[in-house]
Amino acid sequence: MRHKRFLSRFYFISALFIGAFFIFILKLLTIYLFQSQYLTKLAIMQQNLYVEIPARRGIIYDRNLKPLSTNKRAYSVFAVPGEIENRSKTAGALSQLLDLDKDFVLERISRKKHFVWLKRKVSDEVSEKLRRAEIPGIFLLKEDQRSYPNAYLAANILGFTNIDNEGLEGIELAYNKYLKGKPGYAFFIRDARQCVLQLENTDKLPVDGYDVVLTIDEVIQYFTETALDDAFRKHNAHGACVVVMDPNTGQILALANRPTFDSNYPQNAPADSRRNRAICDFFEPGSVFKIVTACAALEENKFTETDKIFCENGEYRIANHILHDHRPHGMLTFREVITLSSNIGVSKIAQKLGLERVHHYAASFGFGVPTGIELPGEVGGMLKPLNQYSKTSIGAVPMGQEVAVTALQLATAISAIANGGIYIKPYIIDRIQDSLGEVIEQFGPQSLRRVISSETSRRVRSILKEVVDNGTATMAKSKEYDFAGKTGTAQKIDPQGGYSHQKFYGSFIGFAPVDKPRLAIAVIFDEPHPYYYGGVVAAPVFKQIAEQSLKYIQVNEKFKPSLEVAKVNED
Repeated sequence: MRHKRFLSRFYFISALFIGAFFIFILKLLTIYLFQSQYLTKLAIMQQNLYVEIPARRGIIYDRNLKPLSTNKRAYSVFAVPGEIENRSKTAGALSQLLDLDKDFVLERISRKKHFVWLKRKVSDEVSEKLRRAEIPGIFLLKEDQRSYPNAYLAANILGFTNIDNEGLEGIELAYNKYLKGKPGYAFFIRDARQCVLQLENTDKLPVDGYDVVLTIDEVIQYFTETALDDAFRKHNAHGACVVVMDPNTGQILALANRPTFDSNYPQNAPADSRRNRAICDFFEPGSVFKIVTACAALEENKFTETDKIFCENGEYRIANHILHDHRPHGMLTFREVITLSSNIGVSKIAQKLGLERVHHYAASFGFGVPTGIELPGEVGGMLKPLNQYSKTSIGAVPMGQEVAVTALQLATAISAIANGGIYIKPYIIDRIQDSLGEVIEQFGPQSLRRVISSETSRRVRSILKEVVDNGTATMAKSKEYDFAGKTGTAQKIDPQGGYSHQKFYGSFIGFAPVDKPRLAIAVIFDEPHPYYYGGVVAAPVFKQIAEQSLKYIQVNEKFKPSLEVAKVNED
């Protein structure tokens, strides 16, 4: 009986061992066949540590290699939770030092991780306090922080980056792939407790980002922003922008917007301030668009400067619409129609031309399509197809209605008149280079097409000089230089229908000096009040920028003279 009981126990225990053996074998096979790769990777991850070595982000320079964006040292705070003994006390101390909620800090330092971010890129004052506090398990990590030494200057051009130095707006976004570089990494070996045993080797060194050199001139940008800012406040405008361009090369020398923001603290500014109005906003241009009609009429030999046009004493019917002038005119010459900005006179010129020719020249001047400048967010405005116009369009389009433009398009159009009739593509990037100055990619002028003949350009320049000397833009007249340009005052479209009688765009586009233009400038004000005429609000800004910039160009020995306009095939 006893023997049988012993055998029963023996068989039972043997069966247990055999069953367990087969279970272990099955488990090993399962691990080998289905989990081996995962567990191998996990073991490697626990033993090997790759630490990223960030690359230096490239610098953005102006045309004279003055830095517009740089990098500065900053420290970020992280925790190693396993080394923290009294977590509640530590959370309390850190919440005061880092200006963080105590519960937030406590939750993070209680995680079962070997590395936890607490706050990125703190101030030097905070980092110094943390060093003195010597809190166990709390460490500082050195990082680069993007810095903009001129704060607001050229903010809408430069844009800004996020906490990880990735571009989010402006040049920082458009050329992020060049600026950011490629990070490297270092390889460490750790024991089972995750302690570093040795530095095995540096597997990959970081590759610094390339530098970007703009066509912007920091001094002209300063002149532009100062003049615009004063006028923006004076005229209580909703918004404003200026584009300063070299009409012979297409280089953008300055571009400014109001309202604007400090690129160092973009989070403190509303989205409206961060928008680049000069390329993102489009609007009906009003009378500045009359340059298209004037150029078309002279180029097509439909008029001469002395031809007489009856301006109907201020009222003129086109289809079912009555067209008015801002003040009544009788008989005017072609030159006087443009100089005095007669809506009726321009409409009669357009009627003789035909809407098809006006539309053709508007497209040739670049309206209706983006210019292709190297900035994100550019829009093309609006130039409708011919089959979408109505019977009244012949009176509206020639004076800048039923068409929408951007400030950059206006600057490019007036450049074509200033440089002898060539449409030049605007650009803002001069070159991309490495930290040693070796050029990686070079950009330059692109002459896309001839818009008008050099003779027509000369004749229109003479008329636009008269606009400044004796016409609607006398507030742009200079005692030192000869200026030329065209004013514009356009009613804004009312959301309820029709045109507003309280909200306007005031604008001026021009070039300087008249004989050998070096600057083409477009000045736009959105809803200035109580004064809203372009000749009152925008023309003085043009004058101030042009006078200061021309003096600077003449005395600055480092300023490179404008390149000659490239010839285009006129066949």
